[in-house]
Amino acid sequence: MDARQMKIKAAEAALDYVEDGMRLGIGTGSTAEEFVRLLAEKVAAGFRIQGVPTSERTARLCLELGVPLKSLDELPELDLTVDGADEVDRRLRLIKGGGGALLREKIVAAASARMVVIADESKVVDVLGAFKLPIEVNPFGQIATLIAIEKAASRLGLAGDITLRTSGDGPFMTDGGHLILDASFGRIPDAEALAADLNAIPGVVEHGLFIGMASLAIIAGPEGARVLMAA
Repeated sequence: MDARQMKIKAAEAALDYVEDGMRLGIGTGSTAEEFVRLLAEKVAAGFRIQGVPTSERTARLCLELGVPLKSLDELPELDLTVDGADEVDRRLRLIKGGGGALLREKIVAAASARMVVIADESKVVDVLGAFKLPIEVNPFGQIATLIAIEKAASRLGLAGDITLRTSGDGPFMTDGGHLILDASFGRIPDAEALAADLNAIPGVVEHGLFIGMASLAIIAGPEGARVLMAA
């Protein structure tokens, strides 16, 4: 089973948690896109949902495939969000934002009664941090914000390059018009402490540590999909 097949297996299993008539947050990324394609087949067969996309990219795919969408302002309280992850540990703490949609992903997840994460087994880790941690920042004062992040990381014993994400010839811009710094910490032993320190930096808009948000994770491997609950 190749990587895409595993993503499809995880997406298929997630559909079991989606009920007719739900208000559904729809995630961003390659695994979430497989979920959108399968969801679109059910919608075409008469399944009713109202979807809230977590990115412009997801919105375009949903509209292309006929998945009905609303804005989060129209549906400010959601029943469920299904989204991928760049890393997930045994306590269902996540790193997200590899696709650059972490702010909207976190807002939508926070507005949902439950969050189901879909991922292949390569994303399961014992300690978060091998994947670069995305940190969304305001363009104003970005150097001062970078220095503050470096100091906060140092106080927690974290080291590694923190680089500005680029796209083409310029910086990558999020849907909200912000920049992303990618922090190569390698290991983040105390994700809660880092999240709190990043939240305290004025120039940080949001970060990719999703803590206490996932209800369960569906992890797909060569033998099929399994459900991971918080340890």
